[in-house]
Amino acid sequence: MDIRRIELGTLSDAERSALLRRSAVPDETIRERAAAIVRRVADEGDAAVQAAGRRYGGGLPDGQLLVPPERISQAPANLPGETVAALEAAAANIRSVHERQRPRDHVVIPVPGVQVARVWNPLRRVGVYAPGGRAAYPSSVLMGVIPAQVAGVESIAVVSPVGPDGRLDEATLGAAAVLGIDEVYTMGGAQAVAALAYGTETVRPVDKIVGPGNDWVTAAKLAVFGECGIDLPAGPSEALVLTDGSANPRIVAADLLCQAEHGAESPVVLLTTDRNQVDDILDVAVEMLADLERSSIIGDALQNHGLIVIAPDLDAAIAFSNDFGPEHLSVHTEEAPSVAKRLISAGSVFVGEWAAESAGDYATGANHVLPTGGLARAYGPLSVEDFGSWRQVQELTRQGLAALRPVIDELAGVEGLTAHRLAVQVRFEEAR
Repeated sequence: MDIRRIELGTLSDAERSALLRRSAVPDETIRERAAAIVRRVADEGDAAVQAAGRRYGGGLPDGQLLVPPERISQAPANLPGETVAALEAAAANIRSVHERQRPRDHVVIPVPGVQVARVWNPLRRVGVYAPGGRAAYPSSVLMGVIPAQVAGVESIAVVSPVGPDGRLDEATLGAAAVLGIDEVYTMGGAQAVAALAYGTETVRPVDKIVGPGNDWVTAAKLAVFGECGIDLPAGPSEALVLTDGSANPRIVAADLLCQAEHGAESPVVLLTTDRNQVDDILDVAVEMLADLERSSIIGDALQNHGLIVIAPDLDAAIAFSNDFGPEHLSVHTEEAPSVAKRLISAGSVFVGEWAAESAGDYATGANHVLPTGGLARAYGPLSVEDFGSWRQVQELTRQGLAALRPVIDELAGVEGLTAHRLAVQVRFEEAR
């Protein structure tokens, strides 16, 4: 397999910067076309959603948007018992992990008579996008809905496109049913995001939209940001595997293939301090690839977006990983736990040979909605806190305001905002 190889120690600063430069934001053409779809939905409602579904896919042939609640509740009975049990077990673990993420209010008294509180409240209504189409992801329903429920969000809508057969995925409906969700819409792409943001005759608007999606979904999220909140712009799924040559080549190869399976645009990086093990890992990957259902997609991802980075030492490898900010980061080194503590820019870190990335995608309870395109340098995984907002609540007594008055008077004068000074002065005048 011919994958691009880079010697980290030979790169100039400019070459290193170019290597790290990528983005979760789609190209300008897709953003413009997605924004046009968004505008049509904002103006024309259901009709625009249905027209986009017919043109771009994702909608039912009859144009129906809302899935009847009784159809959702019946879905578990249409699934194998093992599938329902897996959804329930995954849901229980996700809920257990996210229960411990509930934010806590706190109060600070910087000076006597002044109290500043930080108070958190859940959002009122959110929309969860669950990818569908060529592949359905019922696990994304769990990852988006459960933290919202834990946060206390009262109204949750799920949207998901139909598959190539023109039907909504049964497991996606089953996941909604397991969670007690009875509001599911059959639509996808930019039109689904727009419907959630602006509302239509059928869909009530939401306060925030979360969930992974393709470039069109991401572009639409950016287009509606400001009308409602979004979790973050998310690009193709990506992975970086860090090894020092001490790991089993088969395990390293499997972790490289795991995230490449999501799509042909998925970046996959092997970052190693041992150049001698690279060919062994690639040979094993080629052998494994032949037996995988999505082998052509994985092969395209590795061929077009795969990268092998050979670092002179572990310190250099860690520094590169932190600059790269991968979505998924697998650590296969000696003393992996201590190495993992130094990896500060990653969506989700998998430590040691038993920490399979697929465990995090489905079953550990950790959230798999993660920052991509280098945004892990600034964002973290989807969490309970994403489904609420903080507000500052300030209470002052006369004593407190008097203590702060010299500071207010001085800074208001410096900035030329004399009404700010007056707002304090008048209180003391009226209190005489």
